[in-house]
Amino acid sequence: MQHDKKSITQEKKRHTRKHTTGSTRKKRIILLSKAKAGKVHDKKQLDEEDWVSNIPDAVAIEGDLGYQGLQNEFVNVHLPHKKPKGQELTEAQKQENREFSRQRVKCEHAHAGMKRYNSVTATYRNRIPDFDDRLMLIAAGLWNFYLDTA
Repeated sequence: MQHDKKSITQEKKRHTRKHTTGSTRKKRIILLSKAKAGKVHDKKQLDEEDWVSNIPDAVAIEGDLGYQGLQNEFVNVHLPHKKPKGQELTEAQKQENREFSRQRVKCEHAHAGMKRYNSVTATYRNRIPDFDDRLMLIAAGLWNFYLDTA
């Protein structure tokens, strides 16, 4: 069976929606934004929510490289080291990134816990306004309930 090269290499273009979430190291979801278009950059979406300025400086905020530049605006924001163009990270920076990743993986586990409720990951075809926000809120609530009962 032959495949047309164009169909194999062609990207599936989708109109995606995404949420910004905040979680604790105990995997509990504590912040959830309204859905935005998938093409909106992570940092821009976070700036529109204006969460970071309301969090005290004593509380450490850890993010991924999608929030690059936020560490220059706030003292409590910590991001991994970004590899300089044409150069490599030092061994100390690599070690810091590994330690940072060990802490941030708990946040990723919280996201995976919400996604276990397939309603937030499956293709959404309804036309009801803001229904995806309700689904995500329910999934976050169920995940937090699961953590409380486990």
